[in-house]
Amino acid sequence: MSDIMKFIMEDKQLDMDANGYLLNLDDWSEEVAEALAREVKIELTNDHWEVIHFLRKHYNEFGTSPNARLLVKTFSKAFGEEKGNKKKLYQLFPDGPSRTGCRIAGLPLPNDCVDWPG
Repeated sequence: MSDIMKFIMEDKQLDMDANGYLLNLDDWSEEVAEALAREVKIELTNDHWEVIHFLRKHYNEFGTSPNARLLVKTFSKAFGEEKGNKKKLYQLFPDGPSRTGCRIAGLPLPNDCVDWPG
């Protein structure tokens, strides 16, 4: 039994792990992000995109996806407490800003992912 799942988007088939995270980071696009967000019933707004692009930038700089605590800390520092506080990030991504944000951003789940309860 394979742990690889397939995600079909238009005429493209994307490989995902058993938790729904893209296996090939190069498969990601904003269209893929929109489709992944629809799966978890999130309609992406400019605020979502700020977090998604921030997550991708963090991954490109450090080679890892930030866990929820690090995301809140670094996003708040970059965008201010009003946008980067825990409550706001959980409003955007109710199942976890790191867990769900990374999935939509096409990034791996952080190894030490501990999402706070909303």
